[in-house]
Amino acid sequence: MSTSAHVPPRALQLAGGMSITQGTWVRGTWVGPLIATVVTLPATLITYIVAGLSPMACDACDGAKAEHFTRRFDTAFTFLQVGLLASVALLLVSWGLPQTESNVARRRVFAVLAPGTIALSAIFFAAMVPWPN
Repeated sequence: MSTSAHVPPRALQLAGGMSITQGTWVRGTWVGPLIATVVTLPATLITYIVAGLSPMACDACDGAKAEHFTRRFDTAFTFLQVGLLASVALLLVSWGLPQTESNVARRRVFAVLAPGTIALSAIFFAAMVPWPN
């Protein structure tokens, strides 16, 4: 006869004597990803449009200065596109995680990282492009 005992899952004690066991569905975990979606998608679109229009800053450039700007801009724009795709991927991960007690913190972290990635990508883009004087 086996003496292995059933170990109950960990429980989170709530007010009023209620408890949530690990692995159970938790209400309201959709709020973080929803707010992140409302912020991330428009910010991604605006950042992409503004960055796409930024080569007009060097319309008056010619010769070596224009060539240098074009090379740096191409690299920076590629970096920005990867950053914007990463932010959308983080957003999808925040929605895709199960709505269980053990994933509440992970969903929030991914939801915060999505718009944060856009901000960092835009800052790095602006720092990489040699803006003409």
